Amino acid sequence: QVQLVESGGGLVQAGGSLRLSCTASGRTFSNYNIGWFRQTPGKGRAFVAAIKWTSINTDYADSAKGRFTISRDNAKNTVSLQMNSLKPEDTGVYYCAANSAPVLLRNPGTYNYWGQGTQVTVSS
Repeated sequence: QVQLVESGGGLVQAGGSLRLSCTASGRTFSNYNIGWFRQTPGKGRAFVAAIKWTSINTDYADSAKGRFTISRDNAKNTVSLQMNSLKPEDTGVYYCAANSAPVLLRNPGTYNYWGQGTQVTVSS
């Protein structure tokens, strides 16, 4: 089992920045890929970004490219998502999730472990 806890959400004006953190406990964190997903009312969880357990590979949704940066510190069991130039459409509940797949995946159904989510609200 891997337990994940997100933090860092909040209310920010458009153009502002937030840094989300995903802290893990349980099994060896460094063996897992971590993905970030955003959920809005009435919609499923949309892929935002992911990072391989080696930190060598990352993947971003088109909407996140150039504005968001995912990184990890395996020594601290933490993955961060730095979000800059935020837009109102970035609003939602952000979840981090873990899997041990050999490649980075965007389908939320392929992730085995999930955090409880953190709310991000971007005002216009």
